[in-house]
Amino acid sequence: MACPSDHKATIIDGKAVAQTIRNEIAAEVHHLSQKYGKVPGLAVVIVGSRKDSQSYVSMKRKACAEVGIKSFDIDLPEEVSEAEVVCKVHELNANPDVHGILVQLPLPKHINEERVLTEISIEKDVDGFHPLNIGKLAMKGREPLFLPCTPKGCIELLSRSGVAIKGKKAVVVGRSNIVGLPVSLLLLKADATVTIVHSHSHDPESTIREADIIIAAAGQAMMIKGSWIKPGAAVIDVGTNAVDDKSKKSGYRLVGDVDFHEACKVAGCITPVPGGVGPMTVAMLLKNTLDGAKRTLES
Repeated sequence: MACPSDHKATIIDGKAVAQTIRNEIAAEVHHLSQKYGKVPGLAVVIVGSRKDSQSYVSMKRKACAEVGIKSFDIDLPEEVSEAEVVCKVHELNANPDVHGILVQLPLPKHINEERVLTEISIEKDVDGFHPLNIGKLAMKGREPLFLPCTPKGCIELLSRSGVAIKGKKAVVVGRSNIVGLPVSLLLLKADATVTIVHSHSHDPESTIREADIIIAAAGQAMMIKGSWIKPGAAVIDVGTNAVDDKSKKSGYRLVGDVDFHEACKVAGCITPVPGGVGPMTVAMLLKNTLDGAKRTLES
């Protein structure tokens, strides 16, 4: 995706960066296979038949195949009991060929998400959402075994684009457990001065305008206008919002939380939607699985 002709911003190509990372992972998987006769294994658990979940899961399984990670497919029916899901997680915890366990969210209403996620062994928590991993992330001088994939991808995009974080003002828009909260903790670990803007914040515009780094993860289509962005700021847009577009065959197009067209004229660098953060999330999941396998095999 190109910026308009009068643009200043460099486009951060998440697809290309993710492909580079996948190539690095494939080489390491090959090395493990040669040295130990084993490859990393990722178990993906999906409950029910939500279309969006199904497509995310098939993307993850395809990505595993591409880098040589063995995929364990656990497809459970919508009406499965919570106890059966927990039992399946325990089985995977005990399986030495599985180095990472991912439970695709959201789970059906009758299943307690927190209970299921807490049952995943911390050594196999490649999504990085176990309370112990998040707790360590929040504490100075502690290192979680795994970092959540999307936040990790955001930081990786900044560092591979040459954006310095230390001492910079970073504003995170959104405070979800999946992105906003953990990415703010990661920025803090990297010595940024961090502000979180959320639905109850007064005058988000003036706060965002001071940011050297903006991580937009609010789930509000084109909420952040070009005029809200400090000239030269780095903008990472995590939002994926469908907006009506009659010119598209599907009847909609995907946009981020930032008005890309306007932001291009002001920002120093910016991720497009799609093709920015999305591919990085899957690449980081593969990297976490590889790291889990290395910890087990090399210990």
